[in-house]
Amino acid sequence: MRVSPDTTDALRRVLALHDRLVGEAGGGEVHRRERMLEAIGRRGSTVRSLGARLALGSAELGVSLRLLARQGLARLEMRRYRGERARFVTLTRTGAARLRRAEVREATRARRLAASQSQAGIRQLVLATVQIERFLCRSHIVIAPEDPASGAARWCFAQYFDELATRFPDGFDRHAGGGTVRDEFLPPRGRLLIARLDGDPVGCGAVRAWAPGIVEIKRMWVAPEARRLGIGGELLEALEQLARRRRASAIRLDTHATLMEALRLYRRAGYRRIARYNDNPYAQRWFEKPLR
Repeated sequence: MRVSPDTTDALRRVLALHDRLVGEAGGGEVHRRERMLEAIGRRGSTVRSLGARLALGSAELGVSLRLLARQGLARLEMRRYRGERARFVTLTRTGAARLRRAEVREATRARRLAASQSQAGIRQLVLATVQIERFLCRSHIVIAPEDPASGAARWCFAQYFDELATRFPDGFDRHAGGGTVRDEFLPPRGRLLIARLDGDPVGCGAVRAWAPGIVEIKRMWVAPEARRLGIGGELLEALEQLARRRRASAIRLDTHATLMEALRLYRRAGYRRIARYNDNPYAQRWFEKPLR
């Protein structure tokens, strides 16, 4: 059976979760080192996030990172990351080569697993893995109010605007789309929430007063690497709670027709199409949800 790259990637996630939960028999120190390299990844990671993903305490994590550094596989430094100062770990050229070899082995394992399963079985494995990942990550997700002028907020906004510019057929002008307005997300007019995964910002959303009894959701965004974890739904629910505390009777939002993930999220959450209610030049769909 021919296995597509998407199926191989999905089954690698299944195997990674298996190794995380029960370990790889006989792997020993080599397996632990490869798990560290995979968690750091090609783009690197903050030390805080790495420790949370690997479920390691600061002392044990420090020992492991110093060992990787002595072996010439990783380096530690302070840098700006997602608008904040953080201890950051990246792979050296030798570490990246070691990671590539590990990835080849994992791809081979995934193809063998695919060959032993039916298409229905593969789908069940992948869906079960997504659910377990969400369950394991839930305790690492924190959603809290944030000053729109903070480094994390500015980083989220910049990523959000950049994605819109890429996905909209005619691009996106953040000034025309109200991208420079922030006072509307400060109390008492509104509130901004930032979602953090393992301490790193991965999403945002805001509410602002729109009309008597009505609030509007703006700047809903989740980082692509965090979109399988249910963060969008949790952000939306937290924003609705803010609206209820303001005694709003309804909540509104707009979006673009190309943002299919957002459209599915809003429909699942009970939002219904309404007529245009604003002059946003990039909006193509308008929604409202009554709040009880």
